[in-house]
Amino acid sequence: MHYYIGHLRQWFLLLTALLPSLWATAQFASDSTAQVQNELTVDLQFYARGESRYGGIPASEDDDSESQSVGKSNFIQGRVRLPINYKRDWLEARVTPQHSGVWGQEGKGSFNLYESWAKLTARCGLFAQVGRVALSYDDERIIGSDNWAMASQSHDVLRLGYEGHGHKAHAILAYNQNAKVLSTSSSYYVNGAQPYKTMQVLWYHYDLPRLPLGASLLFMNIGMQNSDNASTVGTKFQQLLGSHLKFAPPHWRAEASYYHQLGHNEDGMRINAWMASAKVSFSPANYGFTLGYDYMSGDKYFAVPPQGSIGMARHEVIRGFSTVYGSHHKFYGAMDFFYVTTYVNGFTPGLQKAYLQAFYKPIPNLSLNAGYHYLATATKLEDIDRPLGNEFEIQASYSISRDVTVSIGGSLMKGTETMEKLKRSNNNNMLRWGWLSLSVNPRVFSFRF
Repeated sequence: MHYYIGHLRQWFLLLTALLPSLWATAQFASDSTAQVQNELTVDLQFYARGESRYGGIPASEDDDSESQSVGKSNFIQGRVRLPINYKRDWLEARVTPQHSGVWGQEGKGSFNLYESWAKLTARCGLFAQVGRVALSYDDERIIGSDNWAMASQSHDVLRLGYEGHGHKAHAILAYNQNAKVLSTSSSYYVNGAQPYKTMQVLWYHYDLPRLPLGASLLFMNIGMQNSDNASTVGTKFQQLLGSHLKFAPPHWRAEASYYHQLGHNEDGMRINAWMASAKVSFSPANYGFTLGYDYMSGDKYFAVPPQGSIGMARHEVIRGFSTVYGSHHKFYGAMDFFYVTTYVNGFTPGLQKAYLQAFYKPIPNLSLNAGYHYLATATKLEDIDRPLGNEFEIQASYSISRDVTVSIGGSLMKGTETMEKLKRSNNNNMLRWGWLSLSVNPRVFSFRF
């Protein structure tokens, strides 16, 4: 613990040394400009989505037989954001109030600040950003805004970096605290605004100057605390490191990722998990195809009895990969069975996914998409097979104008016996989901002075 505190102090000493020079450089850039131009913009982002779901949510012990057999749900979700942006040559700031929730929700949904940050940028490429930021890196598998979720994700961070000449290097620091224990404890309970106590991130990206090739390296150190007894258990640290590669010549695109997780979870259990992914896309004109494969390691030695709790026979190391703060809906099937909704008792057998996707634009404002996913567990389960099912997806989006888009989509999943046993629900054999959304994003105000 003292080791990490020492490193945290070193980060703050580095910050103390860096900010004055960054400020001086930025100030020089401002003073050297004959006339400073300020820009203020206000946007409106309105999004509403109606959904009809049949099955797919894990059954709890309190569910009666009727609710387990029917499993149908119809609802409408909505989100409104009002991004307010200010910018001049070296200074940029953004405040984004947000309201989100289900129509008719008790308490009228939730209101919060989705973004609230200030950023200083020097001519040499150095920058410093502080506040609540919607982070997005590489393909958003590990760190992303998860924009499909109505509340989405943002982080209270300090971000320092450099961008220029094909190089991008970012350092991110976060330290969270519950307001009610400011004077009595440094414990942080996971029901706060963020799911971690501390987080440090190092990210480096390089684009080759004469090749359509980009490579990224990512390192994360995440400090978690046990929400039941954080003051005595203390902070446990887990690490994630890996790389993302992208090769994009004309009409083609190839991507590959590998990430490994180490350290300990908040209960002190050792972690050793990994994931790998690869995909190839081909889009010669107004149509295209994508073929890909994902693998997330899973925990071993799990028993799935007909009745009673799904249990672990021998569980000394966590081998189930966690995608931490990524945009989950984007990767693991549109019905969100995996890495969004969990199995009964948090069962984590990992995931294998092979998929084929296609798109076609018959006219400029219309986009048609279709996809197929084959899903299976990564680890061998006792007495049942690995395959989970086959999912089929379709989607159509039409831009009525520059600011207004209507989308409709649907999914059908033919689940296996393994899926039914893991979800402990008898309605997971044939699962259906349909949705219709409206997105309105006008710029309502723009002023330069």
